[in-house]
Amino acid sequence: MVAKRKKKYTVGEGAQFMTRKAALKKLQLSLNDFRRLCILKGIYPREPRNRKRAQKGHTGIKTLYYVKDIQFLLHEPIIWKLRDYKIFNRKVGRAKALKDFENLRRYLNNHPTLKLDNIVKERYPTFVDALRDLDDCLTLCFLFSTFPSLPHIPRDQSALCRRLTMEFLHAVIEAKALRKVFISIKGYYYQAEIKGEMVTWIVPHHFSFEPQQKSEVDFKIMSTFVEFYIVMLGFINFRLYHGLNLYYPPKFSSVSISETEKSLVDEEIFVSERVCALNFPLSKTSEVAEEEEIEIDNFNSEENPEKIEEAKREAEKIKKLKTLFKGLKFYLNREVPREPLVFIIRCFGGEVSWDKTLFVGATFDENDESITHHIVDRPSMPKQYISRYYIQPQWVFDCVNARDLLPVSKYFMGEVLPPHLSPFIDKERDQQYIPPEERALYDPSILEQQYNKDAEMEEEGKEDDSEDDNGEEEDEDVEEDKQDSTMEEVEAEVIEDNTNKKKPKLSVTTGEVYKEVPWKKDQQDRQAFKLREKLVKNKHKKLYKSMMEGRKERAKEIWLLRKKRRLHDEKQAEEKKTKKKQK
Repeated sequence: MVAKRKKKYTVGEGAQFMTRKAALKKLQLSLNDFRRLCILKGIYPREPRNRKRAQKGHTGIKTLYYVKDIQFLLHEPIIWKLRDYKIFNRKVGRAKALKDFENLRRYLNNHPTLKLDNIVKERYPTFVDALRDLDDCLTLCFLFSTFPSLPHIPRDQSALCRRLTMEFLHAVIEAKALRKVFISIKGYYYQAEIKGEMVTWIVPHHFSFEPQQKSEVDFKIMSTFVEFYIVMLGFINFRLYHGLNLYYPPKFSSVSISETEKSLVDEEIFVSERVCALNFPLSKTSEVAEEEEIEIDNFNSEENPEKIEEAKREAEKIKKLKTLFKGLKFYLNREVPREPLVFIIRCFGGEVSWDKTLFVGATFDENDESITHHIVDRPSMPKQYISRYYIQPQWVFDCVNARDLLPVSKYFMGEVLPPHLSPFIDKERDQQYIPPEERALYDPSILEQQYNKDAEMEEEGKEDDSEDDNGEEEDEDVEEDKQDSTMEEVEAEVIEDNTNKKKPKLSVTTGEVYKEVPWKKDQQDRQAFKLREKLVKNKHKKLYKSMMEGRKERAKEIWLLRKKRRLHDEKQAEEKKTKKKQK
């Protein structure tokens, strides 16, 4: 029997992929419904190895999906709900056209609703799975929480995003889970450690919103993502609050209500304003015992003792970081961004307040003498208290990243601030220029070297006159020392030669230290490297050449940046000297 020949593109990549047009035809959905379904179910286009085979011989670039993914969507109950929406829109349109208001009212009261609870549970079977995918969820929800009323976005969506994100911030404050912060042009970067998972998100700056002029951003697709993320974040908040023994939705412990808060008659508005203030502790369902110290298990202590010690040091640093601002009281001036600073200060055990006429949630007034730090973002203040420091907001962020309370002198009002460095960059990165301030962030000894250099620069100016008089005497002393050392070396060589002559042939001689010649070693390394280059296959040579060219360009860029920094430092040192001489 001769085996039957298979048709072309029925096996391999031709059978694995399907175009979007074919998927729409198979599912019998419109393009908008198909996009919405793929977003909710987490299905996205794929890139094949061989595009021509995957597209069954057709040229060009088409959007391709796995055939198995489309077959998986065929049995999805949401498809029927999307079809119900289609029928509902047709009925409402017909009733409007015929001015049949009775049926129109009946249709609107019984409109179909799409529930996403089962999809969230299906996509994230465990809580840790949801935490691993929380970065995009938080970033998009924080972005939508700043939006005003826009077309293609439901009115309740931005308000719900605002409420859920504030609830999440309260959970991070209660758990003291914040680890890193950074201010950038995009907004505020935060990183928190929740159940052993690092969650990083961005909160945009609160500026006046300018509507999008061009249709570059498809807000409808973004709104579909947010529709799913809202349900997901609600589940996560519920689980976090119950893990911390907190009531959900949040309830506040008994606090005195100020006069400005009495105007908030509606209970929901009152609670939402308090949630947004981030300045009140939440009431707990039961008394929780104090956190016990985590003991690190010493498994394989013989193999990796260094890793265990490093883990212990990291645990001690985090323990110290959680109470970084404990015992400190901060007062925020009216021009300072309130939400990020309140969130950060409260995460690390500090107390914070502001002018009670500006916003709800102030706990103490400006004239309180127990205030230790007054955060200001202006060059001067007409009225100042002696008992507190007047600092710029960057001090709070830099202290968190340094995991220690930095000296306040560099952050006073009107001072030129030190560079604000990102803590999210890998400190062991290669082929990149690392400024000295960033190296000092990871290695405190570099800071001491810098301080020593500054002290030496100051001493040089004082010793310039004395060096000219004593220069000749020092040169004579150096020459005498050199002569003495050469004489000692010659005598030692003569003694060694005499001892070697006296020893018999069979005696054991002391080993000589082999001194490696640096230029010979470099020459051998270059030769070995050239031999390894010849072993590169022909098909990889172009890639190898481009990699080496890129390495050379990066090395050149690093050299230029170092030169630029050196010239800058020399210029500053000269300016300091001239200023001292003028004084």
